[in-house]
Amino acid sequence: EVGKIQIKITSLSLIESRITSDETIQQLFVECRLNNFLAEETPLSLPKPRGGQRIHYNYSTVINVDKEYNHAEREYLKSILLKPDLPADSLKFTVVSDPPEDEQDLECEDIGFAYVSLKEIFQKQRDIIEQEIDVFDSQDASAVIGKLTVTVEALHALRSVHEECKND
Repeated sequence: EVGKIQIKITSLSLIESRITSDETIQQLFVECRLNNFLAEETPLSLPKPRGGQRIHYNYSTVINVDKEYNHAEREYLKSILLKPDLPADSLKFTVVSDPPEDEQDLECEDIGFAYVSLKEIFQKQRDIIEQEIDVFDSQDASAVIGKLTVTVEALHALRSVHEECKND
């Protein structure tokens, strides 16, 4: 679809790390963010998976980037395609620790980040379908703490934005 980016957060697995051994981290949800516009999160937080296990969110959402109503998002996509040095060219997925019901004084805490480059989808002319992407430790960007399986279908939207750039 030319006016939409489809996103699916399928599942999450963790490898042994400070996250798996931290008893205060029990429930996890995942947030997805496009630059500053929009954050969507899985409606459920699920029990933290043990090493080697996987928790399934099967959560799908759509980011609207049509010309008529979502001008800012569309301009942002244009800038991704036109400015090769723009650092923020990715969808950012954040794995968040949701405090247990009986510990409401604890805050939600970002424990890991994963990224899908929209620019790369356009360059390779290929959507990301059920792909495992690395989740990096929020406290140590070089450490991988797990894998998030996601789908990002953005190619049609990016192509139509690219056509527009040529016509501007």
